[in-house]
Amino acid sequence: MTNLAEIVREAQAAHGGRAAIRQGDRVLTYDDLARAVGQIASFLRDEGITPGDRVAVMLPNVPAFPVTFYGALAAGAVVVPMNPLLKEREVAHYLADSGAELIFAWETAADEAAKGAADTGARVVQVTEPDAAPLIAGREPITRWAEKEDGDDAVILYTSGTTGRPKGAQLSHGGLRRNAEVTARSLITIGPADVIMGCLPLFHCFGLTCGLNAAVLTGASLDLLPRFDPGAALEMIGRDRVTVFEGVPTMYAAMLHHPAREAADTSSLRVCVSGGAAMPAEVLRGFEEAFRCVILEGYGLSETSPVASFNHPDAERKPGSIGTPIEGVEMRVVDADGNDVPPGEIGEIAIRGHNVMKGYWRKPEATAAAIPDGWFRTGDLARTDDDGYFFIVDRKKEMIIRGGYNVYPREIEEALYEHPCVAEVAVVGIPHDSLGEEVGAAVALKPGSSATPDELRAFARDRVAAYKYPRQVWLVDQLPKGPTGKILRREVRPPAPSQDSQ
Repeated sequence: MTNLAEIVREAQAAHGGRAAIRQGDRVLTYDDLARAVGQIASFLRDEGITPGDRVAVMLPNVPAFPVTFYGALAAGAVVVPMNPLLKEREVAHYLADSGAELIFAWETAADEAAKGAADTGARVVQVTEPDAAPLIAGREPITRWAEKEDGDDAVILYTSGTTGRPKGAQLSHGGLRRNAEVTARSLITIGPADVIMGCLPLFHCFGLTCGLNAAVLTGASLDLLPRFDPGAALEMIGRDRVTVFEGVPTMYAAMLHHPAREAADTSSLRVCVSGGAAMPAEVLRGFEEAFRCVILEGYGLSETSPVASFNHPDAERKPGSIGTPIEGVEMRVVDADGNDVPPGEIGEIAIRGHNVMKGYWRKPEATAAAIPDGWFRTGDLARTDDDGYFFIVDRKKEMIIRGGYNVYPREIEEALYEHPCVAEVAVVGIPHDSLGEEVGAAVALKPGSSATPDELRAFARDRVAAYKYPRQVWLVDQLPKGPTGKILRREVRPPAPSQDSQ
């Protein structure tokens, strides 16, 4: 039997009385978690859910998420994780496309869930308590969990939709388990004594695999933070003696620049992991110096479960690199025809291995386009060095072509991050009549700092080629971000041209 949910019972057998999930003063031991998972499976069976049915989970980072997630898997269902901030139209797409029979919705999301489900036939089950207690109180857990093969669907994870409406990546029981196991054993070396900060959304693959599944696989404790706040995160690290912090670059920047940083006790941290977006070199250096803790940067996508490459702890770490492929995974940099490009030249990352999705749910043409020859095309542009280390250049879709020259936003962002007043920056292409596109930069300054668009433009001009520097620079209070905190370049909009931004 290879049902991913079995990792809960394996952890119970070895670590039954140890804390599995914590949120503030609320703690679920592995005994508690295994019983609750069996109770949710019983609930779903009574609701008519049968193996292969899709069950959506629209919850924040509260103990009810792992309880319903593993409970649905134990019942044999395929889980469709959903952001609790989704609106009616988005909910309707997820439910209709996946054919979900039932959705667990957090109380604050229940109205949008109900409106979105109205025409899909999905039943809405409202979750009102962080541990889902009202759904399982007095219910006998089932002990015979559904049997699954490694290749069976466990999760349909919808991509962010950068190239259209979100598509559902089919992730298997075996693929998710192997990715979490390799991550925990060979990359972060997690053990039962570890406390992992759970501030990454569990409905996203980074938090699901590297946080929840990796913790349960190893008997570690997952410390949940329902909504990321840098001050709260710093407090939790000291209070709960967090040993492993996992986050996206914006989280590291927010903690680095937070007023409580100096007084925070972060001495328990032994390793930090960054993914989801490129880590600006200045943020990495500043964080490591301030917190005296190494950051290991990795790379992956929803379609790759997600981890594909990593700066391995026992190998040389190269700043700005996403490292080398993880165990069981191959990566190449290819041209438009699928041929390898030489080291140093830019091409698209292609991936093959246990981590790659089976395909896009009910979209054979999109699947064939993404995996034309057994290698998944990521849409990310990169180069390798002579040692085989990968360096992301940019998203294929976000590259700016200015007057026939390729401009990679990340390169310009790295230059602007070197300015002492810059907290966050997003570089985007702006339509231009004669050049095709012009380079623009939206900049958020550090608290209490001051810099003008002219100063920032001149700063970039001194550091990159003349055709690359942003002619239009504008200041913003904050940049648009996705559910994990990743900056969304596609939602950055320049203001109307002014004298300050020409």
